[in-house]
Amino acid sequence: MISVNSKALLALAEEARLASYSPYSGITVGAALLTATGKVYRGANIENASYTPTVCAERVAFFKAITDGERDFIAIAIAGGENGKPSKEDFPPCGVCRQVMTEFCKADFRVIWGNGDKITDKTLGELLPFSFDKNNL
Repeated sequence: MISVNSKALLALAEEARLASYSPYSGITVGAALLTATGKVYRGANIENASYTPTVCAERVAFFKAITDGERDFIAIAIAGGENGKPSKEDFPPCGVCRQVMTEFCKADFRVIWGNGDKITDKTLGELLPFSFDKNNL
């Protein structure tokens, strides 16, 4: 099993924020997704004037990995804040991103976020204890 360096993965997420397209909210988000093969896929949020087509950084990273054939994921780090600055508050993934994670990850998948001073490291099971997945169909 690949070990996860939370601080290093979070640093990659912070770098990914540089690609954010967020002219409407000013909230820039980057994600770094670690696969079981050791690859890291980065994503940044991409906004749209009508908001509904906006895509979160986490989903961009997942969709890039999935289209490359990856299906086994270890952890994701998320860095977000206003106008490229680290958030002073916690910045966990939204509910839609948690649902996408549930589609592709087990309950022990690690979800990491922080602002440089404070790092939070939770499992997906902790973030979404009553998840809806293929077993509910």
